[in-house]
Amino acid sequence: MTLNGIFMATVLPVSWVQDAGDFNALLISSAISGNLGIIIWYFTRSKKKELSKRDGYLIVTLGWIILGITGSLPFLLSGNIGSFASAFFETMSGYTTTGASIINDIESLPAGIMLWRSMTQWIGGMGIIVLTVALLPLLGVGGMQLFMAEAPGPSGSKIHPKIGDTAKRLWIIYVLLTAVETILLKIAGMTWLDAVNHAFTTMSTGGFSTKNASVAAFDSPAIEYIITAFMLVGGINFSMLYFIVKGVFSKVIGNEEFKTYIGIIVVFTLLISGTLYLSTNQDLEESFRHSIFQVVTIITTTGFSTVNYAVWSPFAYMLILFLMFTGGSAGSTAGGVKILRHLIILKNGYIEFKRLLHPRAVIPVRINEKSVEQSIVYNVLAFFFIYLFIFIMGALVIAMFGHDIVTAAGASIACLGNIGPGIGGVDPSHNFSFFSEGAQVFLSFLMLLGRLELFTVLILLTPAFWKKV
Repeated sequence: MTLNGIFMATVLPVSWVQDAGDFNALLISSAISGNLGIIIWYFTRSKKKELSKRDGYLIVTLGWIILGITGSLPFLLSGNIGSFASAFFETMSGYTTTGASIINDIESLPAGIMLWRSMTQWIGGMGIIVLTVALLPLLGVGGMQLFMAEAPGPSGSKIHPKIGDTAKRLWIIYVLLTAVETILLKIAGMTWLDAVNHAFTTMSTGGFSTKNASVAAFDSPAIEYIITAFMLVGGINFSMLYFIVKGVFSKVIGNEEFKTYIGIIVVFTLLISGTLYLSTNQDLEESFRHSIFQVVTIITTTGFSTVNYAVWSPFAYMLILFLMFTGGSAGSTAGGVKILRHLIILKNGYIEFKRLLHPRAVIPVRINEKSVEQSIVYNVLAFFFIYLFIFIMGALVIAMFGHDIVTAAGASIACLGNIGPGIGGVDPSHNFSFFSEGAQVFLSFLMLLGRLELFTVLILLTPAFWKKV
């Protein structure tokens, strides 16, 4: 909460210079969040600081909910969003890097509120909990439990023996990439404010834009290619980015998930490019640009848009729908199921045929030439089943609010997968403002489930979690 207040305070200079009437709202919100955090710390400073695995799950889940509540204060106090449910939805969409929005006229937002909205995604992209982990050693608290509970993917990828150093290295890479993209977008024609906002929401694979028409509003191939490149980078495992920075390219080139990730993007881009070229009046370059942009924005669960894929041919539309269930790399800022899980599931399925022929043989699943523990395989299979189950139940719940099944399914996968746009009534030409407050709260819960990889949240709902050991 204290860090949240500090981040809010960093927006104040922009609000002051732009003089758009949001300065007081941001200042009060920053003071409330920051001081509440300090007060809580003060009264608990002498308590036991060792964290168990249970503590990690509880702190991360409650931490994200509290961030959603305090992060919504600027929207409420400035009057830009009228109800708490809607403000919480917008804020949770930011922190979870979903990119779904209930704001109909984004361009009317004051500059400070606009920047805070984008910053929520930038904070959530790497995870404010991971940032906290880098600082926890200063407080005498071990952070591994928090890192493992929050880090996206089947497991947290440690690139340094000390978890705090891992978090710091990840954040350094994250900040540097954000700065580079900001400069490139400015050179390509954006204003500094637009460039900073879009760099925040690209590197976090979040998708909030400063324009109602998203990236399409700039009508610039250069801007689209720059954002495509950085979305693609955001969907790569950050430990792979670390190895690239260090010049250890062998670890990257030989990584199965990385090769699969790039392969999917290449194949789907070529298929959709060919379809668009043959079925529309677009030339080859335009077909390729729109294709690769939409493929990358969906697989990385960013949520930007340059065209409405809902009007594409059924074949191209189905390919986009398939990508919604794919997700980016484990250990990236992307959401979704994650490519590593798909690899494990597919390899395990193939090996089952061998096991039928050789029932006594021990044939492990291998990723990057290393055996995957059977417990991890079971975990991945359970995750995939629960993910599909929650998607279906989520669609049914939204349908209960009176929405058609296509819109309900689109909203469910868009929020659970932290994608942003979906299908039906939530395709790229629409937003989520027409949902009732009850539906918005439920969709916010789906965003949280997806961002924290299901188990981190769902384990709190099991009786076993609360039993004393």
